Amino acid sequence: MSLAALTLSSPLTVSTTTKQKPRPPHNPKPKITCSSLTTQSQSAKQHLLNLISDQERGLKTQNDTNKRDSIIKSIDAMAVLGRNTVTTGDSLSATWRLLWTTEKEQLFIIEKAYLFGTQAGDVLQVIDVDNKTLNNVITFPPDGVFFVRSSIEIASSQRVNFKFTSAVLRGKNWEFPLPPFGQGWNSGFQV
Repeated sequence: MSLAALTLSSPLTVSTTTKQKPRPPHNPKPKITCSSLTTQSQSAKQHLLNLISDQERGLKTQNDTNKRDSIIKSIDAMAVLGRNTVTTGDSLSATWRLLWTTEKEQLFIIEKAYLFGTQAGDVLQVIDVDNKTLNNVITFPPDGVFFVRSSIEIASSQRVNFKFTSAVLRGKNWEFPLPPFGQGWNSGFQV
């Protein structure tokens, strides 16, 4: 079953799933952890997607407080609609593509990629609940990647705590390991 989903974290990030982790063969019935899509939630989701569609993953929003406030209000409205859903179960295990964020370090890397003679490609978050891992990936086509590994712990039905464990910046024929630092939490909802 493919779920339409958005995820939030602190700082605010909106992402959408790009592919679902296959269901294990020993679990023949899908586990549904979200409510049916209603006209209200579809409308709220579309409104949010429209608001962020021209914001270059949040780069433009950094300098437009009115737009940022509108996006945050839309996210808050989506969170209310999804307040009773479980978002830390099996459906969280997927590859998520960043659509919008306020996270300054990610925005800095996306904005300054030209310093390496490239531009940022996909910005992904790969989550595996069973293996308790979360990997952040920023691609720099054609051959570069910034990769940060994290361990995760499910804290509640809508909250995941994470701690960075390693980081590396890779090019076509080189690799530069970086010390991991930081921890935080990710709180999401699904519609």
